[in-house]
Amino acid sequence: MKGEQAEQSADVVIIGSGPGGGTLARALGEKGVDVLLVEQGDVLPREPENWSPGAIAAGRYVSSDRWLDADGAEINPGVHDWVGGNSKFWGACLPRFRAEDFGELEHRGGRSPAWPIAYSDLEPYYALAEQQFGVHGETGSDATDGARSGPFPHDEVPDEPAISQLRQRLRAQGLSPFSLPLGLDLGLGGRCVRCQTCDGFPCRVDAKADADVSMVRPAVATGNVRLLTRTRAQRLTTDAAGRTVVCVEAVRDGLPLQITGHTFVVSCGAVRSAALLLASANAQHPNGLANSSGQVGRNYMAHNITELIAVGARASTTMFQKTLGVNDFYLTSPSDGRPLGNIQMMGKVHPEMAGRLPRAPLGLRRFLTARSVEMVVLSEDLPDPENRVELSPDGRIRLHWKPDNLAAHQELVGRARHMLRKAGYPLTFARPQHRSTSHQCGTVRFGTDPATAVLDPLCRAFDVDNLLVVDASFMPSSAALNPGLTIAAQALRVADLAGL
Repeated sequence: MKGEQAEQSADVVIIGSGPGGGTLARALGEKGVDVLLVEQGDVLPREPENWSPGAIAAGRYVSSDRWLDADGAEINPGVHDWVGGNSKFWGACLPRFRAEDFGELEHRGGRSPAWPIAYSDLEPYYALAEQQFGVHGETGSDATDGARSGPFPHDEVPDEPAISQLRQRLRAQGLSPFSLPLGLDLGLGGRCVRCQTCDGFPCRVDAKADADVSMVRPAVATGNVRLLTRTRAQRLTTDAAGRTVVCVEAVRDGLPLQITGHTFVVSCGAVRSAALLLASANAQHPNGLANSSGQVGRNYMAHNITELIAVGARASTTMFQKTLGVNDFYLTSPSDGRPLGNIQMMGKVHPEMAGRLPRAPLGLRRFLTARSVEMVVLSEDLPDPENRVELSPDGRIRLHWKPDNLAAHQELVGRARHMLRKAGYPLTFARPQHRSTSHQCGTVRFGTDPATAVLDPLCRAFDVDNLLVVDASFMPSSAALNPGLTIAAQALRVADLAGL
């Protein structure tokens, strides 16, 4: 009939193609499972604007969606709707969480709860995810790293001269800078050209290990995974008893589409996954699908993040500077012994990105960035049930988030600025990211008690027999490191053990 589309069906339907959904699709495809991978975005085009700082600053690839904040004001969440999700724009820094992150930790701002699994449960899947992402690293350079079953797949990415000098100067201060674990196709025959347009940019030569390149494309190549783009899931419907999802109500290219299957996996990102479950409320699930605990949408976390631009006296020709990190204060603050977080290099800030630099004429911004190095400071954002995702009466996403644990974060920012000044960068600019949705997690936490968790330790919904949520939503705490590898490792664990 005109205006309608044929129904789509698969044994396993995965909604979302980021690090969770894309990794799960690859693992299941390699096992011979019939999978339909549903993505609301399209394949990101390869074009000159991929590496244009002006185009990135202008938001060329950012979603047109607008959410609401706690006061009802419209916000631009800065998310990216493409195959691979936000990973198309990450810096491919892929650390494991520390072993301590899986246990209960006392922070200055409160308690970080224990996970229902231990680091040892995830370690073999961390190792496999590192292989699939092609991670470069230096085994043993980070003293806080957990026990490893083997070395990194590839040697560390070497420092350029200015970063090598910075590393030496940090060591002279008694610090222990380590080599960041990076997913890059670098080395003999590799595609990486060590450009200045990696972190925050899509890779025009597919040399960055994102969920599209490393997971979705190999998944489709198995012949068992079909990719359905430009398809927005609006609601999951269940049988009359409410125990089984029977279809996804979606819209593709403006037309309604029903997607049926045996098992349904939600992997839309922490905010949108929670929103989809809330939008799927019915008579059996009046507060949202799989929400008898009342925890769907609760405990949203997104890290406390501050970008630092440190300016020295001498001009530098550094192209790829994201090779160094500092975890000396990750678990222990010299002031009170409690955790502070991670400090790591970030991708080069370009003078065209005026929003990331002090307000100044373009010529001055060029002068500063020619002499600068940039770092990002990450501290743990603690779970708070009042930090949450909900739906407005008209169905729009409404995000309540008030950052916490800020005293620890401010101490870490101060220590980072101090170490940079001592290393020869006397002028530092700090840019907090308190409205960022980067590293979003929580909202559909896993656990062992259905009264306090939505998912079991294998990300299966307690309330619905054939529903899983496999993205950063499952995390009961945020740690203070990039979550991408942990999302992928849990997806591999789910594929191995959840009986899909």
